[in-house]
Amino acid sequence: MEEQVEVTAQAPVEVVDIQFRPGQKVYYFDPAGLTCRAGDHVIIDTARGAEYGYCTAGNHMISQREVVAPLRPVLRLATAQDEKIAADNRAKEAKAFGVCLEKIRHLGLDMQLVSAECAFDGSKLLFFFTADERVDFRELVKSLASVFHTRIELRQIGVRDKAKMVGGLGICGRPFCCASFLDDFQPVSIKMAKTQNLSLNPTKISGTCGRLMCCLKYEQDAYEDLLKRSPKADSFVDTPDGRGTVAEVDLLRQRVKVRLENQPDNLVWHKNEDIAVLRSGKAKKNDPPIPEDWAPISGSGQKPRKEETPEEPAFLDPIRFRYSTESVVTEQPEKPQEEAPQEQPRSRSRRRNRKPREGGEAQQPKSAQPEQKQEQKPKQEQKPERKQRQEGAEPEAKANKPHRRRPNYRHRKPKPTGQTEG
Repeated sequence: MEEQVEVTAQAPVEVVDIQFRPGQKVYYFDPAGLTCRAGDHVIIDTARGAEYGYCTAGNHMISQREVVAPLRPVLRLATAQDEKIAADNRAKEAKAFGVCLEKIRHLGLDMQLVSAECAFDGSKLLFFFTADERVDFRELVKSLASVFHTRIELRQIGVRDKAKMVGGLGICGRPFCCASFLDDFQPVSIKMAKTQNLSLNPTKISGTCGRLMCCLKYEQDAYEDLLKRSPKADSFVDTPDGRGTVAEVDLLRQRVKVRLENQPDNLVWHKNEDIAVLRSGKAKKNDPPIPEDWAPISGSGQKPRKEETPEEPAFLDPIRFRYSTESVVTEQPEKPQEEAPQEQPRSRSRRRNRKPREGGEAQQPKSAQPEQKQEQKPKQEQKPERKQRQEGAEPEAKANKPHRRRPNYRHRKPKPTGQTEG
């Protein structure tokens, strides 16, 4: 069952091509069992009711994907009465166009009337216009309705739609593409003109409508394919005549003009297959410099490799320590500790800087002392001798000691004896 559904979904559909006006878009309609031929006039069913149209292609099959739902049917082939009604409608459209122009001038509206269309059954008049800004046309609608006594509809369109409806000749001497065979307007950008190396002068790349020409889209794919196989401008290349910089690129002929490095004033043409690109595009600050002997075509034919010089093994100088090795202490077996004589602590009193007193023991000069230190007596044995020395020198020290003022003593002036407290 599922296979049958898939087959019916992909089955082709029989359609006919219909145009409402010459040069307008072509739509698909269901022939509904009728056999139509190119050039026949038919009456078709549309969202606005029955309309008069032209058959541009007879019955043919198309895939289901190309059909835009819903597919409306063809009602009948046009009869003589239908042809008379269509002719009366064309005359009514011409009259309505002239009346609308007079009303626009009278009201002073900033708008340009393009065309007027009348429905097949005469129930509506449709006016197309262009304007740079939004226009308040309510008074115009009331004035036209009082003249034609039918429904009036005004629709603003763009300049490209105007060129398609009016038609004309382009700069190439042929009718407008939009008015002859283009069904839809394809997007065109200024990038296409740059890719095709065209002049960016607006008068040369713009059509009659004032927008970019639709034909810029035709060759865009071909130019993009050629750009992929051509070097960029300012590229550094190697040619049979030597290395140089690309000054100009000819995409259609697939060749480049190169300014030689050794002869800057000399410009030569070379085909793309005869050159080798060493750097693509303009050089940047971070790009590494190109070796002078790198010339795959004009040189040896291969990229030369620099001879690698063997690097000498690195070595270190012997480290010399500043301190002497004699000061290094080696570990020795532990020995029983002997009682070492205690050194006499230095006295912090003021007497250490005084001269030797008379009757006391004179201190020997440092030069007279032996090199080897004498063994000092234990502290307990020195106490009686020290005490005796201090007791014998005390009376003379007090007699010769000058009177010194205490550092924290404050000298005060004596009060005068004659003054009394008030």
